[in-house]
Amino acid sequence: MSQKGHGDLEAKCQKLGAKPTTSRVDAVASADLFEDGTVDPIYQAKARVLNAAIQEIGMGKYQWWLFAVAGFGWFADSVWPLLGGLILSPVVNEFHFNGPFLSLALNIGLFVGAVLWGFGCDIWGRRWSFNLTLLIAGVFGLAAGGSPDFLTLASLLAVLGLGVGGNLPVDSAVFLDFVPGDHQYLLTILSIWWSVGQLVASFIAWPLIAHFSCPQGSTTCMRSENMGWRYLLFTLGGMTLILWGVRFFVFPLYESPRYFVGRGRDADAVQVIHEIARYNGRTSDLTVEDLIAAGNAVGGPDAERRNEQALLSRSSVFTMDHIKGLFETPKLAWSTSLLIFLWGIIGLASTLYNSFLPYLLASRGAQFGDSSYSITYRNQVILGVVGVPGAFLAGWAVEQPYIGRKGTLALSAGE
Repeated sequence: MSQKGHGDLEAKCQKLGAKPTTSRVDAVASADLFEDGTVDPIYQAKARVLNAAIQEIGMGKYQWWLFAVAGFGWFADSVWPLLGGLILSPVVNEFHFNGPFLSLALNIGLFVGAVLWGFGCDIWGRRWSFNLTLLIAGVFGLAAGGSPDFLTLASLLAVLGLGVGGNLPVDSAVFLDFVPGDHQYLLTILSIWWSVGQLVASFIAWPLIAHFSCPQGSTTCMRSENMGWRYLLFTLGGMTLILWGVRFFVFPLYESPRYFVGRGRDADAVQVIHEIARYNGRTSDLTVEDLIAAGNAVGGPDAERRNEQALLSRSSVFTMDHIKGLFETPKLAWSTSLLIFLWGIIGLASTLYNSFLPYLLASRGAQFGDSSYSITYRNQVILGVVGVPGAFLAGWAVEQPYIGRKGTLALSAGE
């Protein structure tokens, strides 16, 4: 590194008001690394330093706020995919189309959103993705309520899915970037927001669909007689925009320090750590020199050059680098393949469950003479209530020595 480069780093470090330390560097140099070839060693070393700094700050006001606002994304990811099933019957009565096409449109948007925002996190950062996803969902959710025909409704729901599809990958990454290691089990409990979303959406749909819809099986259904599903879209769209407003205007989300390190912006990463500490009423002695020394300790002869290099390429979204990295070694390839398979099975079950559950409840109820909208959506609410304790149970199970994350995943998938 040049003399000028050292001077710039020292000036930035003085601006942060901290002195360099070596304890974190020593810890990184002696720590066990991931399997060789899976992670850039300089990035990994710096990430360990950041993790140690966040652990020193501890769980505070910033992290608890983040638990809430990140949960908004899980809430939206639960509400909007379920919506396709909640409005399916009254919409089919009005527009007379093949029901599964509504779910297809929404799920196409969800798929594209998951890919776009998942890769986008490493290209333009976490903050943009974190804030835009809910905004897109809220705006197009409101617009979908005014749809005059099926094609318009399906198109708007597809764009809505584009926003919703990015919530889980983005919000989970943001949450883990800022939470101390000894509290990362909270990511599991974060799914409480998903359960609450199911319950809230079902609870709102119950009176609206039951009282403002054409009778089931009716041959003619006018818009003025079938406003319930529109009221539901207006309500949930408005709620989503309120949640976005809290994220954007109330909570000061800082860009991920890991993202900054990956872009070669070590000074910005350090500044974020200091801002979080200040928000929590604490201090941090992390310096830019800590990160540079950590990279030098594991980077080999060209460490100084690579310390200045952006590890996350701006053009990487157009290549297969992101995907190839997940299969870099046999062990990592096997782990990635298993996770993809499990998520695929869970996604299949979840889609079928959310998209057609109200229809199944109504068809089953017809066998007992109680297939009215009121009974159908009452039963949906009951199922939503039952799901809430599951998040707390999973959060407890992942920390148990004989269950852990693998056991919890196996048990939940088996159920």
